[in-house]
This record gives sequence, C-alpha cells and structure tokens, in this order.
Amino acid sequence: MTDTTSTAAPAVPAFPERMGHPRPLWMLFMTEFWERFAFYGIRWALTLYIVAQFYQGSGTGEQPASQLYGAYLALVYAAAIFGGYVADRVIGYQRSILLGAAIMAAGLFMIAIPNEEVFKLGLATVIAGNGLFKPNISTMVGSLYRQGDERRDSGFTIFYMGINLGAMISPILTGWLSDKVFGSDGMPAYKIVFIVSGIGMLLSLVWFWFGRRELQSIGRPPVGGEGAGRVLLTFVGALVAIPAVYFLLTIDAAMLNWWVLAPMFLVLCGLILAEGIREGKVARDRAIAMLLIFVFNVLFWMFFEQAGSSFNFLADKIVDRSFGGWIFPVGWFQSVNSLAIITIAPILAWLWLKMGRNNPSIPRKFGLGLIFNGLAFLLLMVALSSMVNDAGKIPFWTLFMVYVIQSVGELCLSPIGLSMVTKLAPVRLVGFGMGGWFLSTGIGNNLSGIFAGLISGEGGMTVHSALSGYTWGFWLLAIAGALLFLIAPLIARLMHGVK
Repeated sequence: MTDTTSTAAPAVPAFPERMGHPRPLWMLFMTEFWERFAFYGIRWALTLYIVAQFYQGSGTGEQPASQLYGAYLALVYAAAIFGGYVADRVIGYQRSILLGAAIMAAGLFMIAIPNEEVFKLGLATVIAGNGLFKPNISTMVGSLYRQGDERRDSGFTIFYMGINLGAMISPILTGWLSDKVFGSDGMPAYKIVFIVSGIGMLLSLVWFWFGRRELQSIGRPPVGGEGAGRVLLTFVGALVAIPAVYFLLTIDAAMLNWWVLAPMFLVLCGLILAEGIREGKVARDRAIAMLLIFVFNVLFWMFFEQAGSSFNFLADKIVDRSFGGWIFPVGWFQSVNSLAIITIAPILAWLWLKMGRNNPSIPRKFGLGLIFNGLAFLLLMVALSSMVNDAGKIPFWTLFMVYVIQSVGELCLSPIGLSMVTKLAPVRLVGFGMGGWFLSTGIGNNLSGIFAGLISGEGGMTVHSALSGYTWGFWLLAIAGALLFLIAPLIARLMHGVK
C-alpha cells in the first residue's frame, strides 16, 4: 500500500494555475467525476438486477444478491491495497490509472451480458480495474502541492466535490434511462445502467489520456521502469487476478470474511502493533488507539452500506414512491447521500471551526458517526411500526431522510479517517495503516451484505423482517456509539496529543 504522506515528487513542478490551484487539479477532478459516475451508476442496480435477471424476480434471490454485493464492495477495498503498491513500485500512477480505467470499463460492459457467470466475471474485472485506479488518483492530487502549501486542503475539497457530483448525477441519469426511457417502472432496463456506466468509464479514460500531459513529471514510472514491459506484466497480472477474484465472489460470504478478509486484517494489525512497540511507548499507544477505532469503523460501514442492498429492496417493495401518476425511480435515492454531503459538509466544517477548543476529539466524532447512523435506523423502526399504510408501504420522506441522517454520520467519520491514519500509524508503516483502514471498511461492507441477506431471509423482505432487522441495527449502533463516547477520553490519552 502506498504511503500517501510521502508521495509527492522531490521537486513539484511550477504548474500554471486555474482558479488559484494547479491546472492539473481540474483534469483530475473530471477524471474522478467520470469514474465515480461509473462506479455509483451500477451501485443502485446491482442487487435489483441480480434478483430480476437470475431469480426471475423472486424474493428468494434477495439474500444471495445482497451477499454478492457486500463481497463485491469488500474486494474493491482489498484490491486498493495491491493497486497502491503496483503504482508506487512498478508502473507509476499515470499508467496505473490508465490501465485500471481500461480494465474497469471492460468489466462494466461485461456485466451487461445476461449470463450469471459472465456477470460475476465482469464484477471481478471491475474490482481488478478499480484497484489500480481508485487509490492512485487521490494520491496524485496531493502530489500537485508542495509540503506546507496552504491550498492542499482546499484542493482536496474541490476534488471531493468531483466525487460527490459524479455519485449524485449518475443514479439520476441511469435511473431515468432504465425506468422511463428504455424500460418502465414495473420492468426497468437494468442493462442500460451498466452500459451507460461503461461509457462513463471510457470518458474517464479518454479524459486522463489527453490531460495527463499537464501533470509533467508527477506520477511517471519509477526510475528504470519507463519501458512498456512492466505495463504488460501488470496487465497479465491483472488478468491472472481476475479468476481469483471471481472465485472469491462465488464462495460463501461468511467464508470470505473469516478466511480471507479477517486474516489479512489481523496480519496488518499485527505488523502495525509490532512496529509501534518497536518505536516506543508513544507510537505503541497511538497504534492501539488507531486499531480500536478500526473496530468501530467496521460496524459503521456494516450498516451504512445497506444503501446498496436492503435499502434498495425496501425502496422497491415497501416505500410509497408514487406522486400522482409519477413513480420516483428507486435509483434516485442513491443521489440523496451525495446531495446531502455537498449541502451539509460546508455547514459542518464551519461548525467544527466555530467550536474551537470544544471541537470533538477524533473518537467522539467517530461516536457521533455511529449515533447518527443509528438514528437513521430509529426512523425506519418508527416508520415500519407505526406509519405503514393499507397498501403495506411507508411514506417516501422516511427513507429520504434516512439517507440524509446517514450522510451526517458519514461526515462525522469518513473525512477524518485517512487523516487519522497518517497521524497515528507508526512512521514506517503509514501505508499498512491505510491498508488497515481500507480492510476494516471492506469487512464492514461484506458484513453489510450478510446482514441485508438476513433481513430478506429466504423468501424476500417484508415489513416484519425489515422492522426486526433494522431494530437490531439501531440498538447495536446506539450501544457502540455510546460506548465509544464513554471510552473516548481513554483513546484520546493513547493518542498523545493528536487532534
């Protein structure tokens, strides 16, 4: 895993500026916009498509669909660990992004083929491509600025807006095309979603291909690796990895968690802790604090990522989406999170600044993230227990607000996660710390699919099964959030002054 704290080239080129920032930032902004357009374009449709295409619309397909979705997300995060290493040590960031974009686009077009085995192979291809792409473009943004450049945080904020704009627009466009243009509300054309997402990924590839000249020396191959041979070997390695990823997608989700992801995570944690002990008491304590927060991070994403699994089935079957003669597309709910992030993030940033010394500590912000996530499930509990109409549906606004409340929780937790790792991880193993962060998120995503499968059961989601599952989710999140608040002073002491 690449160390994101030291990826800048020894001498940062004097880039021309656009709107006060290095001009390549805007090229990277649009490259990431189209990649996130592609990634989030398929997010809302995957589980619904699996049930409709491979289980003939039967509720019996909801559990395996949710588990496959969770495994897919988990492996996306796991692949990022290897993709960062390849870019850092083998072919450089520019070539890694180009190769990853091409492989990912191929995978997106493959999943549009109505064959279950080809579909899973396509997902495996998307995972391999995303592993080469995603961790490296963010690193390149940091490389545009010299150490101490006050514009760095602002640059990442602009880049983050590109992520959320792509994630917001894609479900709206693909949902409209699948439900209103090429299909109907009762029979959406899910395949068009994957095709449009594939086109978006090609646009990302083309945009970066023509814009990479602006980067000058940033992200070029390491010394001695300028030839095409390493790129070819990396491509062959990705082709070899795809069948292995395919196998991991086909095994039981619990087996993937306990026999693959958990051992990887434990090894990383062991290495981090051992290095912390070697560096001394302060480094040891900070490593312990970071690892404790990783555990709570798993829990947060286990429930947050219901957005792509059980919340889709909830929206499709139990939420009243009708407005007169018009039906709100299921996919459009996926845009609420990005819209809320874009709207609320500046307010929350202002609030943290306004609070000054009373600004909550890192563990307490994580606790707030868990609590807000729990409040979203509390709203679902209330809706499913007391707001169900005669048609067996809950009001539209309830699920809409669930996404908004979860977004507040995400803003309390996610933006500070990577920053926390760079501050708490042992100096020589910041890259492994990043790997631990990604893996804890991946494990949470895999557990989200398992949890969603339990909610649906063998026959599909019902009001009763949703109420039972979401009630359990609320209490687990509330207890975990309260516990983290209680032990926050202890974790803060272990952090030895890190804010």
